[in-house]
Amino acid sequence: MERMDESLNVLGERLKPCSFDPRTGFFRDGCCNTGPEDRGRHTVCARMTAEFLAFSKARGNDLSTPRPEWGFQGLNPGDRWCLCVERWKEAWEAGAAPKVVLASTHRSALETVSLAVLSEHAIGGRAPNRH
Repeated sequence: MERMDESLNVLGERLKPCSFDPRTGFFRDGCCNTGPEDRGRHTVCARMTAEFLAFSKARGNDLSTPRPEWGFQGLNPGDRWCLCVERWKEAWEAGAAPKVVLASTHRSALETVSLAVLSEHAIGGRAPNRH
């Protein structure tokens, strides 16, 4: 079994759960944990919006349709879900990025998206300045 990356969030603190209902995360542990086997890097905890779900579906990743054969109930606006960091970035570039939960977003997301950009889309406002 592969070992998961250390579970810290983008604020440098212990990673907090994203969602248990629906149960999210690459490992379906409720957190946006990642590891070498997570090729999609499901590291951004985001609150779904109708706009983002439509955007994702148009890009070939339908997150709103239930897929019982995969144990997936489908997402609705308001649900929290661990998104692939590249999909979140693509949505951000297109003006369709959902809000993020900084405390539940894995620090490895910072390899693709800056803390400043994530903070602009944070639920509850920007991250505190750290000098």
